[in-house]
Amino acid sequence: MPPRSQRRGSRWVLTVLCLAVMVAQVDTSIVMLATQAIGAHFRASVPALQWVVDSYNLSYAALLLTGGLLADLRGRRRLFMAGLALFTKASLLCALAPSVGVLVLGRALAGAGAGAACMIPASLALVRVVWPDTAARNRVLGIWAACNGLSLAIGPSLGALLLQHFGWRSVFLAVVPLGALALGGAWAWVPESADPQERAFDGGAQLLAAAALAALAVAAIHARAQPVLATVSLALSALALAGFVLVERARGPHALVPLDTFRIPAFRGAMVATVAMTFGMYGVLFLLPLDWQASGQLSAWQAGLALMPMALVFVLVSPFSGGLTRRAGARTLACGGLAVIAAGLLLAGWTAGAAPAWWATLLGLGLTGLGMGLATAPLMGLAVGAVPPGWAGTAAALINVARMIGATVGVAVLGTLYAHAGAGAPGLRLAMTVAAAVQLASAALAWRALGRARR
Repeated sequence: MPPRSQRRGSRWVLTVLCLAVMVAQVDTSIVMLATQAIGAHFRASVPALQWVVDSYNLSYAALLLTGGLLADLRGRRRLFMAGLALFTKASLLCALAPSVGVLVLGRALAGAGAGAACMIPASLALVRVVWPDTAARNRVLGIWAACNGLSLAIGPSLGALLLQHFGWRSVFLAVVPLGALALGGAWAWVPESADPQERAFDGGAQLLAAAALAALAVAAIHARAQPVLATVSLALSALALAGFVLVERARGPHALVPLDTFRIPAFRGAMVATVAMTFGMYGVLFLLPLDWQASGQLSAWQAGLALMPMALVFVLVSPFSGGLTRRAGARTLACGGLAVIAAGLLLAGWTAGAAPAWWATLLGLGLTGLGMGLATAPLMGLAVGAVPPGWAGTAAALINVARMIGATVGVAVLGTLYAHAGAGAPGLRLAMTVAAAVQLASAALAWRALGRARR
């Protein structure tokens, strides 16, 4: 057992890392709730509101790879603090935005490589380094995941309160003091660590990865309204991805993303499951509040309260996921969690808006939160534990790329399906049925990959 002083220091480190996660996630959940007010203020269309959400997700995902690599090369604490600083400044820009275009720019900066894209991979890499023991790391990741759920609970309620009394600009100001507090804690308590292993920054691969993700988002968002643009964007995304693979293959172990990482079955299964999980989670967080408020069924405050069951169940279940992983195994917990999410999405999507069935909608959201609470920590643990400690930043970046690809494509694709079906109840039913099908298909693929890892 580590000395008492070391355990006390580790608790402070965990506190700072959890606070940073909450800063990023509270911001995301607040913005989801504020889209209706932002759209009314700027008279913005649904695609424009999708870009308010996806500009953050897109830059976050596109630059996570660089953030993870730089954390390994230059220092995880240094990148963690740089991310917090830029994230806080970008939130101020969003609060002062004079147009929806400037707001989209501010959101993109908040998710950029020096912003949130450094915070999250660096924090997960620090978990891998500070807690090398698997059992201790699983317990810590359960707490880390619970903070995701806590932020989902805080975000809607805090956002609704701010929207009702101070307007949509206040929701961006709310994360500024949290960011400053986390920055001070990182300076005081988080240890520095780095492990270059003869790797170097790979600008060409980074540009190709960013281009592939950007084009994919454009294709998804404009698939219905501008099919020609969507087709061209999808082709460009495929070409950029092919170029990225060729560049990385040539660089071998010194690549931005060493391709051998994807030959590890446990890592590959965790990636597939994580994409599916956030595809459904962010889709429901975007569509349900938007539909409730647009149809006049609920105010912003009521919509925030209606999302609470999902967040509260997530918070209550996540801290126990470490112990459940030891008993049932990460494979069972992760894939079973996806199946529970699928059931929750179907129930919430098919009952939302029907007054006598509100209890069923809330139950569906609770099941979604249960599935996320079961699956999140095991998936993070599988990803960062499957690689050597020197690759911790890169592995953490990749699993968060998977999270944000799922979120970006989920908001874009499910939002498009919702609009295509005419919005309202038909749109929700179509979107949530597709989201549930993605959960189940990905659970099957992940089960197979993780089974190979066990063998």
